[in-house]
Amino acid sequence: MTNLVPLNITVNGIEYRLYIEPNITLVDLLREKLGLTGTKKSCNEGECGACTVLMEGRPVASCMVLAIDADNKKIITIEGLAEGEKLHPLQEAFIKYGGIQCGFCTPGMILSAKALLDENPDPTPYEVRRAISGNLCRCTGYQQIVDSVLKAADMIKGNQV
Repeated sequence: MTNLVPLNITVNGIEYRLYIEPNITLVDLLREKLGLTGTKKSCNEGECGACTVLMEGRPVASCMVLAIDADNKKIITIEGLAEGEKLHPLQEAFIKYGGIQCGFCTPGMILSAKALLDENPDPTPYEVRRAISGNLCRCTGYQQIVDSVLKAADMIKGNQV
C-alpha cells in the first residue's frame, strides 16, 4: 500500500483538503476522487487536449500533471465556468454556433479558449487557432470552434451576437 500525502487544492472555488496517492494524476483526482467528469480522459500522453483544465489560469493537460503538483493551486474545470444555471459566454457560443458536435473535445477547447480570452479579449482567428492548437477535434473541422470563440469574445464585451 502506498503512503498517502496531503493535498490542499481549490477546484472551481471549493477548497479541498485530501490525502492522496503520490502518483495520482490531476485528471484522475478530478474524475475519480472529486466526481468532476467533465474533464475527459483520453490519450494519457498530453497530446489530445481532452483533459485540459486551467491551473492558476493557464491551460494544462491534466493527464500529465501529478495531483500533488497542484498543491495550493487553483484549478478550473468545465463545471466551474457556469454560474448556477447561467452558462459562461463560451459555453453559450459553442452551443449556438456549432462548436459542439460529439462534445468530447469541448471542455478542453472551452478552457483553452477561456485562457486566451482572459489574456486577450479581442483575438484574431489566427490567435484563436493557435490557442486551441493543443486540442484535437475529429468532428468540426475547427472553423465552428474558431467562430464560437470569436462570438463569445463579442458576447463578453457586451456586443449583441
